[in-house]
Amino acid sequence: MALEVYKKIFPKKHCRDRHKEIQPSLVILYFGGNDSQDPNFPNSSHVPLHEYVENMRKLAHHIQGLSEKTRLIMLSAPAVNEEQILKTYGDNRGRSNEVGRKYAEAGVKLGQELSVPVINFFEALYGKPGVFLDGMHLTADGSKILFDKIKDVIKNADWEPTLDWDKMPTEYADIGTDIHLEMMIKETEDENIGITDSDSQELKP
Repeated sequence: MALEVYKKIFPKKHCRDRHKEIQPSLVILYFGGNDSQDPNFPNSSHVPLHEYVENMRKLAHHIQGLSEKTRLIMLSAPAVNEEQILKTYGDNRGRSNEVGRKYAEAGVKLGQELSVPVINFFEALYGKPGVFLDGMHLTADGSKILFDKIKDVIKNADWEPTLDWDKMPTEYADIGTDIHLEMMIKETEDENIGITDSDSQELKP
């Protein structure tokens, strides 16, 4: 499905605004969970391993060619909790860690080959409690693991310009939360100045 639409989602014929190319600063390429599904499972989304790798390669090359400033992070196929899947659905949904690991390892190898930062999402999730809602889909804790992994890549990547929030240049002056709060308090106090006890007596009927 992704191969049918990726050129429409990320067209190389750029829109222009004041002669500046409009392209994403960061793309996270994440496939493999459905691709690694058992081909014999009803309505399976299975993609053979060699084809999966070549599809990922094609997508990665396209994204890398969008602009000089477009950065790419690849995620491997994830792990699953087989016992939780069976308990939730009554079958394995065509998922297994034995097969998923092969797709994950192939994805990591491809990322290294392309010199693209790659996160081994399989190893990040494998065997950890509380990371899945149903054995496949992430809980808040599972999402936090993914977020932290992506944040670490952004922070440590040798990208120019950087996408690390702490290192990005400030476009607008930051007056600071404390100063802003003090100004709001002072404005409130100024509005109340001038109402004395005698004034309040005059307001009484």
